[in-house]
This record gives sequence, structure tokens and C-alpha cells, in this order.
Amino acid sequence: MRRFLGILQFLTRIPISANLGFDEEFHKGVVYFPFIGLILGSLYLIFTYTSIKIFGYYIGTVAFLLSEVLLTGGLHLDGLGDTFDGIYSYKDKDKILEIMKDSRLGTNGLLSILFLILLKIGFVFMLISRGIYYPLIVCPIVGRLSISFACYKTKSPRPSGMGNSFIGKVDLGQISKCIFQTIFFMVVIGYIFKNAFSLIVINIMFIPILWIFVKLYTKYITRIIGGITGDILGSICEISQLIYFVFICLEVGAW
Repeated sequence: MRRFLGILQFLTRIPISANLGFDEEFHKGVVYFPFIGLILGSLYLIFTYTSIKIFGYYIGTVAFLLSEVLLTGGLHLDGLGDTFDGIYSYKDKDKILEIMKDSRLGTNGLLSILFLILLKIGFVFMLISRGIYYPLIVCPIVGRLSISFACYKTKSPRPSGMGNSFIGKVDLGQISKCIFQTIFFMVVIGYIFKNAFSLIVINIMFIPILWIFVKLYTKYITRIIGGITGDILGSICEISQLIYFVFICLEVGAW
């Protein structure tokens, strides 16, 4: 329970009145990542659905994005901005790492966050206006699963950093547990929402696509800076969630 609360405190801004900190086995908490995603997704749905009933679909869409920021403190969006500022500065490795560590937001970072938010607004609006709420809960589960994928057989270019608690320390057994949990949650949520069996299967089919994307992306980043950082993990989470929405909306549009 202590490790679960530590991970919950680390990945969210849900108030926990305890200073749990880190220990040498903190990385073992990666097995709780999908469950943390489930908690976040359930809260996102509550915020979104309540806003829709009061203000309509557009404000409900904005409420979804607002709840993401409030409940995570914009942790992964910050990583996305820092990643794009650094990687696409086209400097040498040391300069890129220095830029990524800088708390100031540059043009590349601002544009990446702006377009990600605009795209999310479009895709989420498309789904909820059709009465499809299932992906709102699954999305953060997929995002945290992508982080666990990114930490498997990777390394950090820095001697220290928040991401170093997980990067390169996640094993195949932990990955398997994360995948099993994700599939289980997809099935249970689909059953609760009385979704078509085909939608549940489509969601499960996204998992190998997610694995391929994460491995290609981490390989690409590693070629540039010699590994991945906590900021890279944040960007992977955000981009994975966006790809998930694209994937689901393509399937929904085909129905």
C-alpha cells in the first residue's frame, strides 16, 4: 500500500497527507501505473460528464482537458514542451539536455502543447458528441502503460533525475503485469458501459501498436541524446494518448 500511495503521489496531484519519498525499489511501483490511469480516467469522466449535463459538449471537452491538468499538475505536458524545445533545437547532446532542463518554455515547446491541446479538443468532442465515453477512462491507462514500455531496456543520459527511478529498471515481468491490468480494465470498463465487443477488441489491438510506437520513439531519442529522460517519459505519455484518440476516432468514423 505504501508503494502504491507513493506512485499515486508521484504521478498525480491527488492530495495525500504523507511524505513517502523515494527508495531504491521505487521502480517496482510501475505495476501500479495502469491502476493510477484508471483512477485518473474515472475522475476525468466525472468532470466531463457533469460539465456536459450543465453546459454542453464543448465545455465538457474543455473540462476533460482541465481535469487532466488539475489532477496531474501538467506534469506530462511540461515534459512534452521541454522535449520539443530540446530535441528540435538541433543542437549537440549537452546543449539539448541543458535546454530540456531549463524551466522556461520556448517556441517549439509552446507550439507542441498548443497543437496537442487543439487536437485533443477535436477528438474528444467527436467522441462525446456521439455518446462514446469509454475512451475517456482508457486514455490515461494507455498513457501510463506507455511510460512503463518506455522504461524497459532503456537508459538515461543523465546521472540523476526523476525519471532515473524507472528508466532501465523495469523488467519483463512488470511489463506483463501492466499489460494484463490494462486488458482487464479495458474489458471491465467496456462491460460496464455496455460497449460493443468490437470496441473492446479494437482497444486491445492498440496495445501492440503502442509498444511499437514507444520503442521506435525511444530509439529515435536515444540516437540524439544517448538515452531518455523524465521529460521524454512525459512526452511519450502525452503523444501516446493523442495517438490513442486518433486510433479510436478512425475506428468510430468507420462504423
